[in-house]
Amino acid sequence: MSQASLSSALRRMEASPTTAMTDRASQLRSEGRDIISLSVGEPDFDTPPHVIAAAKAALDAGETRYTPVAGTLALRKAAAAHYERDLGIACAAKDVIVTAGGKQALFFALAATVNPGDEVIVPSPWWVSYPQMVRYAGGRVVPLITHAHDNFCFDPGDFSALITPSTKWLVLNSPGNPTGAAFSAQMLDGIAEVLRRNPHVLVLSDDIYAPLIYTDAPHCSLAARHPDLASRICTISGVSKSHAMTGFRIGFATGPDWLIGAMTKLQSNACGNPVAPSQAAAVAALTGSQDFLGQWRETFRRRRDLVVSAVNAIEGLSTPVPDGAFYCFIDASPLMDRFGGDDGKLALHLLEHGVAVVAASGFGGKNGFRISFAASEETLTQAMVRIAKALS
Repeated sequence: MSQASLSSALRRMEASPTTAMTDRASQLRSEGRDIISLSVGEPDFDTPPHVIAAAKAALDAGETRYTPVAGTLALRKAAAAHYERDLGIACAAKDVIVTAGGKQALFFALAATVNPGDEVIVPSPWWVSYPQMVRYAGGRVVPLITHAHDNFCFDPGDFSALITPSTKWLVLNSPGNPTGAAFSAQMLDGIAEVLRRNPHVLVLSDDIYAPLIYTDAPHCSLAARHPDLASRICTISGVSKSHAMTGFRIGFATGPDWLIGAMTKLQSNACGNPVAPSQAAAVAALTGSQDFLGQWRETFRRRRDLVVSAVNAIEGLSTPVPDGAFYCFIDASPLMDRFGGDDGKLALHLLEHGVAVVAASGFGGKNGFRISFAASEETLTQAMVRIAKALS
């Protein structure tokens, strides 16, 4: 048996570089190395106690069996209320599918719609799994290049210029991974105008980081701001980032009924349903107090400012101030000659100096790396000292 035995669809995919670096850091720590991992996109806060209590209560009540494929009615109702309360998107429980994390919702949406030869426009730098999902389905990734001097936002005209008769989707991620960029209402207005001229283009709006935004302007969702386009928009959300529930694996999607139905058909054959106790925990997360989020945002804001200041003080490194999420996308172009122009070698160099980061090339970028500031201020300070020393 060999690689030739694998399906052509799987051979078009690559493993996630973020999980690969995180696994490598864990292995080095198990060998006794002192490694600070800034490679994983995971809040370091404890899951709220009332969420843990709900999971325990579900287990004690025997909620350990199959649920409806699209999720329990209680969670779909709670998710629908979340979409309206937090994202401004009016929907009902029947318009929601619950999945095993936001990643699975994204995968099902693309797998259900993308045919060989279809084009998917993805702003770059992008989250690592978007292009892999498109390629698995046989589609072609069309990069929409963004730049740090524009805070990784794009002109709607640049989006318009990439549209062809083969365009199936535009992927939006705001606030974004890996850049932390948040798209303004004015930018979304421009995108909406382009979409109205191109009725064959769908939008996959990944709003998983919406609760973690640090600008004075509130988060803006395309389907909420332009409800006339809602029948062409699939909006992804979940509890992983907002409630520190990454291991619970619960995400949601809402969109047109034909798409939610198709995603449900896929889920019925792929995994049956999301984990029952996790769904009970997610109900508690969405219906319970959200007051803790304000404190979390302020903590992340302080960490962001610490990291941005430290990065920009290191000769050869620079980063804009991210609007949301918990990442900095760092440019190291002046230093790349030392690493043969290979930011993978730069990332390995930093790992040897005790800090795990992910190379920019893993996100469709170049000449730099991404760090997560979802760590304590003490840990981040120590990591930045190590990075400065490694690059001095």
